[in-house]
Amino acid sequence: MGSQWGVNRSVAQIHALLYLSETALNAEQISNELGIARSNVSNSLKELVGWRLIHRVPVPGDRREHFEAETDVWEMALLIAKGRKEREIDPAMRALDICVSQATSEPGLHPVVLERMHNMQDFLNTADRWSNQMLSVPKAKLSNLMKMGDKVINLLKIGGKKTGS
Repeated sequence: MGSQWGVNRSVAQIHALLYLSETALNAEQISNELGIARSNVSNSLKELVGWRLIHRVPVPGDRREHFEAETDVWEMALLIAKGRKEREIDPAMRALDICVSQATSEPGLHPVVLERMHNMQDFLNTADRWSNQMLSVPKAKLSNLMKMGDKVINLLKIGGKKTGS
């Protein structure tokens, strides 16, 4: 799945290995198990720690760093959503804000161009507010909300139809 989401193959493999492992593993064990260069493992572990998808755990009697994955799938999904928003969406929104600000004072700019930029800005701001709201919903309630999907869509369809035609 990682490659479908634009995640480096070794990062995805290491995350999957740690997620499925019943014990914490060190970098050497990960390298041996997956046949990945030790340097690649180290860089991938740093990235996964940065996303907070894995964490270091002490192993008594062993000075090497050991790692284990977050195993709560809801927590993983929320961490990934927050991380992608921070790394991808937020910078795009800031760039668009700058573009709109500059375009507003641009002489000769066709009004349609500015209107479309404002439409994109409004859409992203609305999506950002919705995302922030969804990320603040407790996991159990979010799970229930997602399971209600078909029912909610059907209610919205019924509510949007004109009756008596």
